[in-house]
Amino acid sequence: MAIREELLKQNLNLGRKYTHEEYMKLNYGDGVPRLELIDGEIYFMAAPSGDHQEVSMNLSREISTYLKGKKCKVFAAPYAVNLQQGKENDTTVQPDLVVVCDPSKLDKKGCNGAPDVVIEILSPSTAKRDIGIKQRKYQEAGVQEYWIVSPEMRAVQQYTLKDGMYFANNNMDDEMVTSTVLEGLKILFEDIFPPEDDDENNQEEI
Repeated sequence: MAIREELLKQNLNLGRKYTHEEYMKLNYGDGVPRLELIDGEIYFMAAPSGDHQEVSMNLSREISTYLKGKKCKVFAAPYAVNLQQGKENDTTVQPDLVVVCDPSKLDKKGCNGAPDVVIEILSPSTAKRDIGIKQRKYQEAGVQEYWIVSPEMRAVQQYTLKDGMYFANNNMDDEMVTSTVLEGLKILFEDIFPPEDDDENNQEEI
């Protein structure tokens, strides 16, 4: 993996804790690298698949359209979100999509503090982290709404923060996702996921 080789060239010591400032200096080419810092530890991020990217672009388009004329902004990865600093627990992640409604949290390097909405799109290499440790970090930081989107299952699991804890939204159906934080945002599943017959058509063409 090229990024591993580059990191080794820079003598990155994966056995020690890193700070947010150190993480932000790990710049490989175009902006913040595809790495995450969780409780001071560096995690590698694999390149997203085609389906992953298509779902991300579809969601970004739908949310951007909804936010037109509103104060909230949507940002897509790579985009640094600084959730926590200090006491060897520095955590800076790169969610697939975030919505931030407080402009004071934004600077040229990313978001400082909890976004209002975080969306993670699952891939085989990140699913365990997205559903486990990152979900816990989003909850602790106070992210009001967390979406876990599975391109493979064509499903969206949505969590809303109540009294410091995430509760699954059990009112969702299999055709539409509705935000509880962004009032009025409704996105049809057919506008999120690629058509199911895409792969079959591509095989026939080959």
